[in-house]
Amino acid sequence: MMIIQGNSMKSNLLKILLVINLLFLYNCKAQTTNDYIAFYNDVVPKLNSIVPNKTQFYGQNFSNFYNELQSKNVNIIMLNYDTKTDPGSKYYVLKLYFAPVISYSFAIDNSYRFPSVVITFENEIPSQIKIMVEQSNSHWNLNFVQFFANMKIEKIEFIGINGYNSQDRSLK
Repeated sequence: MMIIQGNSMKSNLLKILLVINLLFLYNCKAQTTNDYIAFYNDVVPKLNSIVPNKTQFYGQNFSNFYNELQSKNVNIIMLNYDTKTDPGSKYYVLKLYFAPVISYSFAIDNSYRFPSVVITFENEIPSQIKIMVEQSNSHWNLNFVQFFANMKIEKIEFIGINGYNSQDRSLK
């Protein structure tokens, strides 16, 4: 009889632990969702305040646009670079992200928009960008501020700033 009772107690204990773990996981996901929405609702209005005046930065040095981001308390966290045409071998495009990769993955998994800015430069980005991005693991730092400072902006596109769960994927 004790063996049956012992197994029953173990079974109940396992069920209780399973329920607690499920509640914990659900709570973590909810907290992550809340954190992502808070991040989005913090950074996107700041980016949207720049959109109407983005053309004032065309033909200007990147440093002017960077200073505008800084004045709005928008911090670049990560970056990537790209070609202007596909296929292409010359890099003209800088992509700026305002949250770490894990947030980007979370946004994709939940079909949320991920705010970013894509800057096309008038001239080719020097090839050393590859090494710099690799060495920094794509994390923005002061070396990039200096590297891009005097590059002239041709075009700026704001992506993912129409609402974190919006179906509107239009660029601004």
